Amino acid sequence: MHARARRVSAPGNDGRLRMKKILVRGARQLITLRGPWGPRRGMDARELGLIQDGSILVSDGVVACAGPTRRIENLAEARSALQIDATGRVVLPGFVDCHTHLVGGASRLADYETRIAGADYRQVCEAGGGILSSVHPVRELSSKHLEKRARHAVGTMLRHGTTTIEAKSGYGLDETGELKSLRVAATLDARPLDIVSTYLGAHAVPPEYAGRPDDYIEWMRAHMLPLIRRRRLARFVDVACDRAAFNARQARRYLEAAKVLGFGLRVHAEQFSNCGGARLAVELGAASADHLVFADTADIDLLAQSGTIATLIPGAVLHLGLDRYPPARALLDRGAAVALATGFNPGTSPTLSMPMVLSLACAHMRMTPAEALTAATINAAHAVGLEDRAGSLEPGKQADLVIYDVPDYREIPYHFGVNLVHTVVKRGEIVYQRADIKWTDQS
Repeated sequence: MHARARRVSAPGNDGRLRMKKILVRGARQLITLRGPWGPRRGMDARELGLIQDGSILVSDGVVACAGPTRRIENLAEARSALQIDATGRVVLPGFVDCHTHLVGGASRLADYETRIAGADYRQVCEAGGGILSSVHPVRELSSKHLEKRARHAVGTMLRHGTTTIEAKSGYGLDETGELKSLRVAATLDARPLDIVSTYLGAHAVPPEYAGRPDDYIEWMRAHMLPLIRRRRLARFVDVACDRAAFNARQARRYLEAAKVLGFGLRVHAEQFSNCGGARLAVELGAASADHLVFADTADIDLLAQSGTIATLIPGAVLHLGLDRYPPARALLDRGAAVALATGFNPGTSPTLSMPMVLSLACAHMRMTPAEALTAATINAAHAVGLEDRAGSLEPGKQADLVIYDVPDYREIPYHFGVNLVHTVVKRGEIVYQRADIKWTDQS
C-alpha cells in the first residue's frame, strides 16, 4: 500500500515552505548524478544516475534517500512528509554556476551597440569601454545599491534553476571598491543561494596604475591579499591572464602569493589569445581554468592529466559575436573534467540562465545533453569546492533540487531560451514555484 502524505501546490505566506521531511515523488526522470567521487571524466560524464519513476525523501534539509518511487514512498519516514508531486516531470540537482561576476554595476549598453556596429572587443576597450567602464560606477555606487542589483540577479538565477554560485569581485580595482563588492556577496550568501566568493583584483590594470601592471600586482600581493585573507572575504583568488590584462609572469607572482596565504586559485585563461594561462593553472594546481577559447592541443592534454577543471563559458562567445567556441569536445574526449558557467557580467555575458548555457554547449560545442548536465552540476560543484554538499542528489548532501516541466532531461537544452523550471527546492525548502498564468479568455 502506498504511503499517504500531505500534498502541496503552492508556497506558504512567506514564499517558502519549511518542513522537516519532504517527499518529492513520482518524477518521470530523477537525475541524481550519483557516481564515483571526484569530477566526472570520459564516459563517466555521461552517467547521470537516472532513475525512471523516481522519488527523493528529504529530512532536515538534506537528502535522506533517493530511488524508485515504490520503494521510497513506502518508507516509514515518508508517511509524515510533505509531498510534492513531480509526476511526468524531470527532477535534477540545482545548477552550480561556478563563474559569475555578481557585483558588477549597470549593463554596458554602449559597448553592446559599438560591437553591433562592427567593433571587436579590443576596439571597444580602446574606445573607453570594457572592464574599466564599470570601475567608476562600482566605486561610486553605494553598497545598498549594488546589493539591490545583485539581489535581483540572484532571484533570476534561482528562477532558472541555479542554487549555488561563485561570485567574483573585479570591478572596483581599488581597496574600497573590491572590499565593498566582496561584502555585498557575503551579505547575500545563503539568502537563499550559497555563494562562494572570489577576489579578482587582477581583472584589469586600474587607471591609477595605467602602464604599470607590475606595480599593481605588487600592491595586491603586499596589501590586498593579506587584508582579504584576514577578513575572510574570499575563498579563491583569480587572475585574468591575457594580452589586455596580465601576462603569465605577472599572473604567476600574484597566484603564488595567494597560494602561500591559503587561497584556492582560479585563472581566466586563453579567452582572447593564448598567453599561457591554462599551463599556469595546471602547474599551480588551480581549481579551474576558465574560458579556454584559444586553448591549444598542449593545453588540452595538460588539463586532461590534471585536477584543474576546465570551466567553459559559451555565453561570452555568443554575446561578443565571436565564431570560435571553447574546444569542449576535445577536452572531453581527452579526459579533462569540464564544467559550464554563465560567466554573468555586465559586459560580455549578461545572462543569468544556466539552461541557455546548456543549449549553447550542446549546439555549438557538441556536448551531449548528459555531459552538459554533469558539467553544470557535479563538476561545477568540484570547481568551487562544494562537492561534499552540492551538485548531486545523494544521501547526506543538501536537498538542492529543481523540478522541470518536461518529461525528458534532453528537453532542457533543446528548448533554448525557454525557462522550463517549475519548482526550486533549496536546503529542503521550496524557494520558488512557478505560478499559473491568469487571463480572461475572450474567444
